[in-house]
Parts: sequence; structure tokens; C-alpha cells
Amino acid sequence: MTRQEWSRIKAPTLADIEALADAAYAALPQRFTRLCEGLVIRVEDFPDDETLDDMQCDSEFDLLGLFRGRGLTQGAHLSETGEQPNMIWLYRRPILDYWADSEDTLEAIVTHVLVHEIGHHFGLTDDDMEEIERRAE
Repeated sequence: MTRQEWSRIKAPTLADIEALADAAYAALPQRFTRLCEGLVIRVEDFPDDETLDDMQCDSEFDLLGLFRGRGLTQGAHLSETGEQPNMIWLYRRPILDYWADSEDTLEAIVTHVLVHEIGHHFGLTDDDMEEIERRAE
């Protein structure tokens, strides 16, 4: 690329990441999305300080996404009045940082993080998801 071509390139915005997440969600099989009714997906630049502390992160770049709520196996259908809905956060800056050092496309990374966090909504642990990925390889 020429200098002029590089000068026109801008980092993907929150809206760009949200559009990638929306497209990834829309591409999921309906049998999964039916189980995600009421799930809220948000895109933020970084996790807040409380989240970083809760997750024992050393850096604000350590967390690409997060699920908060009551997973389906923990009785999500039994949520009480006043309780927050199940939510997934995707963190733009850590995702972009990861992308910069990856050979994967930004779309693939956003999809992976979103699906991983939806796995937590289904009640899967990180170990469960790693085992599923190992078997799929």
C-alpha cells in the first residue's frame, strides 16, 4: 500500500465491531439463537475496572469478551424481577490488539469470541469449550 492509501485507513469503530457481531449472531443456527432469547450483546472499548478486578486481569487488554448472568444450566429461565438480563460484552480494543498479532480475520475473531461467550450462556465452562474445539479439529 502507498502512504496515501494507508492514510485513509481507520481502526474499526464500536459500530463496526457491533455489525460484525450482529452478522455472526445472525449466521448461527436458529436452534441456538432460540436459546438466546433476551440475551443482550454490547460492545465496549474496554472492560470496566470492577470487571478487570473480578476477572483478575493484569491488563485491560487481557479480556476479549465476557458473559454475565445466569446460564441456562443455572436456571436462567428462573430469573427474578429486577434481575439484570443475561449479557455478553465484546471488548473492541483488546479484540483489535489480538487481531493485530493474529493471522485470523477480524470477522473470525469476533465470531469466535461471541460464540465462546454464548457457550457460557449455555452453561459451558472454558474447559468444556476447549474440549469441544479439540474434538472438532
